[in-house]
Amino acid sequence: MFETLTIETDERGVATLTLNRPDKHNAMSARMLADLTQAAAQLGSDPAVRVVVLTGAGKSFCAGGDLGWMRAQMAADPETRFVEARKLAEMLQALNTLPKPLIGALQGNAFGGGVGLASVCDVALGVDSLKMGLTETRLGLIPATIGPYVIARMGEARARRVFMSARLFDAGEAVELGLLARAVPADALGAAVEAEVTPYLACAPGAVASAKQLARDLGPRIDDAVIDHTIRALVDRWETEEAGEGIGAFFDKRRPNWG
Repeated sequence: MFETLTIETDERGVATLTLNRPDKHNAMSARMLADLTQAAAQLGSDPAVRVVVLTGAGKSFCAGGDLGWMRAQMAADPETRFVEARKLAEMLQALNTLPKPLIGALQGNAFGGGVGLASVCDVALGVDSLKMGLTETRLGLIPATIGPYVIARMGEARARRVFMSARLFDAGEAVELGLLARAVPADALGAAVEAEVTPYLACAPGAVASAKQLARDLGPRIDDAVIDHTIRALVDRWETEEAGEGIGAFFDKRRPNWG
């Protein structure tokens, strides 16, 4: 059913949602955005699914946005850019509002949008060799549509340590920042995920969904107005000379004029 994802559900109702573009380090293409949005709706409405585990195939969890997709936005008209940015925002919100526990299992690298995916998980676990970073500003862009979820997860003060600098940080710092609940050796990740999953199987599914809704209601506001603001911020940024220079430099394998 999905071109860029796989879903496997065991007899307990634990669904494993796997990003499946390993040759591209699971970078998010337009197709993946659509697949993730559809998968969230499918898993959320399936009464047989009790818990969802989000992970990635291959060496990386998610390298962020697909550069080909971002380059296409540079050549598009503003209306098209707005539509594409909304697809990204709607995917994140679909996962954020999934009425099932969402457990992230991260390996390799999680950059840009990959950090956003970790931030919409109720619990994110990572291998101790994991590297993370909000790398958008290296390309002249900003972490716009992922921003509300990153800020909600880390808090503004901690987020500002890494939100603008594009520096990479390790799993230990990710735990300190609040992005990861735990960092474990690679061979212990499966057991760590299972330890998070198992308690939910003794809980009333409806109560879990209601408790998750309440937590979101009591937490930072991420409503249509906030989402629209982030979409406009991203579209505006795509239209700048810096974005054109940054993405162009990446494809030309050269340093941008500010670096």
